[in-house]
Amino acid sequence: MTETTTAPARSGSSPTSAQNAQPRRSYAHTIWNEFKQSRWSLIGLVMVAFFCALAFFAPFIAHRLPLMWKSADGMWTFPLIRELFAPTESTEPLLEIFYNYLLLTIPCIWIVRTFMTKNRIVCAVLACALLLPFFLTKSVNDTHDYIALQKENQGRGLFPLLPYGPNQQGFGAKRPPSWQGYHLCGTDEVGRDVFVRLVHGARVSLAVGFVSVGLATLIGLLIGASSGYFGGWIDMALSRIVEIMICFPTFFLILTIIAIMDKRSILNIMLVIGLTGWTGVARLARGEVLKQKSLDYVTSAQALGAGNFRIIFRHILPNAIAPVLVNVSFGIAGAILTESGLSFLGFGVAPPTATWGELLNQARSAPLINWWLVLFPGVAIFFGVVAYNLVGEGLRDAMDPRLRKSGGR
Repeated sequence: MTETTTAPARSGSSPTSAQNAQPRRSYAHTIWNEFKQSRWSLIGLVMVAFFCALAFFAPFIAHRLPLMWKSADGMWTFPLIRELFAPTESTEPLLEIFYNYLLLTIPCIWIVRTFMTKNRIVCAVLACALLLPFFLTKSVNDTHDYIALQKENQGRGLFPLLPYGPNQQGFGAKRPPSWQGYHLCGTDEVGRDVFVRLVHGARVSLAVGFVSVGLATLIGLLIGASSGYFGGWIDMALSRIVEIMICFPTFFLILTIIAIMDKRSILNIMLVIGLTGWTGVARLARGEVLKQKSLDYVTSAQALGAGNFRIIFRHILPNAIAPVLVNVSFGIAGAILTESGLSFLGFGVAPPTATWGELLNQARSAPLINWWLVLFPGVAIFFGVVAYNLVGEGLRDAMDPRLRKSGGR
């Protein structure tokens, strides 16, 4: 009589455990799954992506210089490429260079991360290639009318979608929208195309939003984290500073600071908005740090001898940053409104830099007659602010664990 024996089942090999096993998902993946359940949040994200695309590709959408030009003697030149990295037609050359270098850097980073993460030689070659425009281009005040030259058969070129520059005049002052000449949004008071200035004005709005809010977030995180973690007299002193800053009306404080400045530039506006808009982030960060400081993992880190700097920036802030990120999205919308208001009142960037608020300012004398100068910039500001607010609301709902547990909004 033979005795049958059954081998013990290996741990983890049962069908039940295999069915119950689920792949681990990152926190970002979980947030994205919750975020995309809201239709309005996705619409806001698409709108933000649209405005970002307008800002990055503005020179390729509308510019008076051709991408490539072949003269009558057969010589090839690249006027627009030179203008991208050595701008002469903008009062804010640093802003233009920043966007154009970023437009060049993003594809290179994507290529390196996707295909060449282990090939250091190729990575070094791509890094050197990013610096080539800086050495190979030089500022040249190109005043040629390439459209007229092409009509006279003195050369041929490849132009952007609209061959008009944001500061190019001569299309007739304050003309309503028309298909003649493809001035779809009309012209302003000195004969510049409104649509082209709206496209290039997206660069200013996006830069003001991200840079000023980034600066305000950095200052607010440092002050709020220090106040919440150390407590005592440090918390008392920093809290009083925050309360004093809150007492001042922010917009009028910005107006006062800009009015006493010698030069109006986009950098000054971004600095002023960032240096006056950090109080909300500081109070939010302080509350989150106070909550995290009482948890066991902070006590364990202190018992293991971790320094205060490591505990704050390596352990506490990564767990307290989620509400701050939500505040960043709303802050960008507020910064866009602030810059538009400053430009509308005449305290914005120096002309002829294209901004949405500056176009609204031109319609103050006769808003009903010059309705296109009110409608199109107003629509751009409205949808820009609404887009960031929708993204902020979607992030707030996705990062709220109570809503995730309840399974809906």
